[in-house]
Order: sequence, then structure tokens, then C-alpha cells
Amino acid sequence: MNSRELLENIPYKLISGELPEKIEYITMDSREAVPGSLFVCIEGYTVDGHDYAKQATECGATLILSEKPVEVEGPAVLIVEDTVRALGQLASRFYSYPSKDIQMIGVTGTNGKTSVAGMLHSMLMELGETSALTGTIGFNLNGELFPSANTTSDALTTQKMIARAKEAGCSHMTMEVSSHGLVLGRLAGVEFNTAIFTNLTHDHLDFHGTMEEYGHAKGLLFSQLGQNLQEKKQAVLNADDPWSEQFEKMTSHSVYTYGIVNNALFKADNIVMDHFGTSFRLLCPEGEFPVSMKLLGHFNVSNALAAITALYAEGFDLKNILKALAAIGPVEGRMQKVVMEAPVTVYIDYAHTPDAIEKALAAVAGFKKNKIIFLVGTGGNRDKSKRPNMAKKASFADYVVLTTDDPRDESYDSILKDLEVGMTHSNYACIGDREEAVKHAIQQSEPGDIIILAGKGHEDYQIIGTTKYPHSDQEIAKQEAVKKFS
Repeated sequence: MNSRELLENIPYKLISGELPEKIEYITMDSREAVPGSLFVCIEGYTVDGHDYAKQATECGATLILSEKPVEVEGPAVLIVEDTVRALGQLASRFYSYPSKDIQMIGVTGTNGKTSVAGMLHSMLMELGETSALTGTIGFNLNGELFPSANTTSDALTTQKMIARAKEAGCSHMTMEVSSHGLVLGRLAGVEFNTAIFTNLTHDHLDFHGTMEEYGHAKGLLFSQLGQNLQEKKQAVLNADDPWSEQFEKMTSHSVYTYGIVNNALFKADNIVMDHFGTSFRLLCPEGEFPVSMKLLGHFNVSNALAAITALYAEGFDLKNILKALAAIGPVEGRMQKVVMEAPVTVYIDYAHTPDAIEKALAAVAGFKKNKIIFLVGTGGNRDKSKRPNMAKKASFADYVVLTTDDPRDESYDSILKDLEVGMTHSNYACIGDREEAVKHAIQQSEPGDIIILAGKGHEDYQIIGTTKYPHSDQEIAKQEAVKKFS
């Protein structure tokens, strides 16, 4: 792309060198720089890209974008106020604003993002659409999964993924939108058609500081739908969460509501659950409809309502939407039943907030026959204020195993002590090593028990220090159940 066209809307100061005629590639990783590339210096939490400008130059970069002077020979160097913001603008322009050519659906909220996004992706495929999905589980392109580092990827990776989806002929792309991603500008240049809100509960206060700041960060998704009312865009809001009233004020576009408790355009009642799924009655503008799905729990009824409402707002036929919902399976790692030969029922779930823990336990309470055993873990070097309340919610279970999920650089004892403060009964164990904790949960079980392993869900690794080690709650549980019950 012509470099002057690429930089047309970027305020910058040329401090050295001559602008190259063309830019062939954009990167913020010096190791990926190639001849004719633009290297953007990003100052991260642990690494400062400015320190790698010379390496990028040696790999062929002909243009450096930075926030301060860098010592390089050869390429032009441009200074901008904020390289993160500039990267979003450059990436979307370089890839020709690909989100304008796809129906983009963004899902934000504390809990339920992965479930709603995954359900939408699967339902769209059932409806005969070509679909892409990006979020916690990775980048799914028409059923093929690629790994991703964050729930909401950096602006450059995001534009690359949307461009790939466009090239693959996808009609829709659903994105999990994190509060971090919104605040840090990772969604710059993404034109969403539908924005969905699930809920807002205690999480990430180590980053945002207060619930008010956290809520306002989520609201950016709705304000960024824009003011062009000639475009068909819509907000889908959870009527059962009071923050929806604030988000409704942040957009000029159409608002569709869903809920279980409060009045909403799409409302569920007569909810019935068993080990195999959930059924409910849907009340909506088109009448009353019986709904059945293979997903478990009241929270998944709410998630299903979000997906139904969004697809209806997108223009799909309601009866076809409900058929698609009935056909799809559980989202990976979200109250997912572990298939194994054992007289106990084991679920893996991603629950890592007090609200999510409460909802996971409520999902199985109605068909409890014996004990509920709940394993709760939390990450190191992250929001410590939620830990006691996580354990308090877990105390609903008959037996609780307190552990870690990704301890990082924090000691087991530090994490466990914070959790232990919230316990309301004495039927629990503190085991910092997660593998041993999962084994202990299985060994404590008896026929008829329900076991929920919370905190990791689909993840197949554990971060200890700065290293990722292989870890699967599901596989450990299966192996331990064989030892216990064979």
C-alpha cells in the first residue's frame, strides 16, 4: 500500500529518513519484520517495542512508528502521540476496513461472553451461514480453530482475522469483546452491526479500579455503534442487569431486550432442567414458543435468549433460530459434562467470578441426589478482592476444594489464604497444586455425587511463573475416576 495513503489520517512528525513509497506489511513484532515493512513500537507491560526498532530494521523494516526517538540507520522514523491508537487506524486502513463487508456481532459482559459468542457461531452455521468467531477459545474460521493470545486480540491481529474471514467468504463474524480490549483500543476500526451485553459483576478491578469504571468500559461497545442511523445496527441488552439502562442511553440505534426476571422483548419462563439439558417457554413479539436445548442452567437460558434475540434482530426467521438452538451442543468448557465411565457426574466450567460460581452451582442444585463437590481456583497476580466472595459462593457446595488456576508468580499460600477467608463451613480442603486438587475432588466423591471443576474450563494449560505447562482438568478427572471406581 502507498505509504502516504496509509498515513493520511495519522498526525505524525517525521524526524529522520525518507518515507518509502510502499508498505508491504505491518508488524509490532520485530522478529516478523520483512523488507518493506512498517514496524510499530508498542510499549507493553513487560516489553518495550522501542527497544527492538534496530532489530526490525535489520530484518528489513523501512518505516518505524514510535512515541519517542529510536536509534536506527536507514528507515524513516515517525513520532506519534500514541502508537496503540495509531496501530488501530493503520491496521484497519491497510486491510481495507474488512469489517464493513461482514456482519459483525460483538459480545461483552463479565460472564457469558464465550457461551453467547460460541452459541451464535454454531447457530449461524446451523442456519447455513459461513461464520467466524474470535475470543477466549481462539479464532474459529468456518469450523477450523486457530489459537489466540487474548479474549480480544490486539488491533493488528484483530484486523488480520477479520480480513481472513472476509477472504474465506464469511457472512458473519462474532467477537468476544473484553473491557481491556475496549479501553486499550484493540477494537479500533471494527464496525459492529450488533452489540450484545450479558451482565456486569465483580471482576478485573485490579485493572479498572471501580465497578463504575468497569461498567463504563463495557459501555464503549454501544457508544461505538456510531450515529449513522441509515445503517441497520442494534444493541441487545439484558433486562435483568441494571447496567442495561446505562448502555441503552449510550446508543442511538435500535435496542432489543431479553430477560428471565424483568419484562423484556424476549422473555423466558417455565424453565425445566435435567442432566441432559433445559427447556423453557419463549415469550416474544411473534408469540409464545416452546424451546429446548442441550445446554444446562438458568444462566444458559439467559445466554440462549441473548443469541436468539441477536439473530432475530439480524433478520433471521424465529422458527429457524429455535431449530438451530435445539441442534447445537454445549460450548466447550462451559458447564460441559465430562463423558466417562463412573457413577459420578463431572462438569468442567470456566467460572472464575463470584457470580459465575453461584450460577454454576444453581445449575445443578435442582437434581442433586447426594453431595455437590466444587473445586474453585483463582489466578495469581490478579484481582484479589474477589477471592473471599468466590469461596463464599462456593460454600453452597457440600464439599469445597480451594486451589489455583494460573498461579503465575504468586505463592499457593497467598492465594489460598485469600480464598479461605470466605468459606462459611469447614468441609473444605486447601490444595495449591491444581492437578492434585482435581484428583482430591474425585477421590472425595461417592456414587451419585456431582463434581464441578471450575476456573479453567476448556483451557489445556496452566501458567506457573511465566511458563505455560500442559494441564487439562477433564483428562485428570477421567484418569482419576478410573483409579477411584474401577
